[in-house]
Amino acid sequence: MKALRFLNDELALQSGPLPPVAEGEARIRVQLAGICATDLEILKGYMEFTGTLGHEFVGVVEECESLPEMVGKRIVGEINAGCGYCDYCRSGLDRHCPERTVLGIQGRDGAFAEFLSLPATNLHVVPDKVDNRAAVFTEPLAAAFEIVEQVHLKPGSTVLVIGDGRLAQLIVRVLSRVGCRVEVIGMSEKKLRLMKGYIAKAYLGSPPPGTKYPTVVDASGSPKGWETAISAVQPRGTIVLKSTYEESVDFNPSPLVIDEVTLVGSRCGPIAPALSALTDGLDPTQLIDGEFELKEWEEAFALARNQESLKVLFKIE
Repeated sequence: MKALRFLNDELALQSGPLPPVAEGEARIRVQLAGICATDLEILKGYMEFTGTLGHEFVGVVEECESLPEMVGKRIVGEINAGCGYCDYCRSGLDRHCPERTVLGIQGRDGAFAEFLSLPATNLHVVPDKVDNRAAVFTEPLAAAFEIVEQVHLKPGSTVLVIGDGRLAQLIVRVLSRVGCRVEVIGMSEKKLRLMKGYIAKAYLGSPPPGTKYPTVVDASGSPKGWETAISAVQPRGTIVLKSTYEESVDFNPSPLVIDEVTLVGSRCGPIAPALSALTDGLDPTQLIDGEFELKEWEEAFALARNQESLKVLFKIE
């Protein structure tokens, strides 16, 4: 099996045995996989992960003893695999299980490979109406839907999104879908144009001085986004933090205390509403900048690192 593995601070395409299939798990043949900002941060040291990268994927189940009816199904998957026994897992919060593994991020080989394994209970069948190029966006789209799971946003409420990259593009589509009035701060005119039809206003660099918002979502992937979020949120407002980055951030929490600001960390989200939105016509495929074979991984990552790029895919089928 070919897999793109990150070992000893180096990324390389390697050949090796098929991944083991533990009890209750399924072996999946990967068809498409997407490069995420988290993958780029892992290469800088984030999570100290070693192994096969990749967590955004769509594939076909080839082996699954615990749920044999899944064999042959086209699926996407929850990326967190909990122990199944702790209080978090029993309450449906296995993504916070202290013993969890996370596909391509923590303790579990990921999707930049011909095959991967996941618990059978993590799998979701992709509706026939959703093609692979849309389905591969399911996991990051679910992360965008997590915002509306965590924060009560009334239709017509104004939300400022900081960022115009991969995740920010999906966030504005989700927030628009639930009826929010969305404004965006971005750094690229090209990327902001891709948000046309989903946003009310776009700002290049920063919003007008003194403008305050009840809800601010930082999806910039940069510590500067955090600074902008603090300056842009109104008293008793909410900041939703979606960015992950390797470097540390120094900040004075006093403004959050003085203005009684609520800070919400937001990570993975629900797969079902993401698949429902894709089935209902949400089309993220315009965000795809390139598709590569695994052997072309150097070109793929070079494009993914380009500041003007959004989604880069590996064709593995």
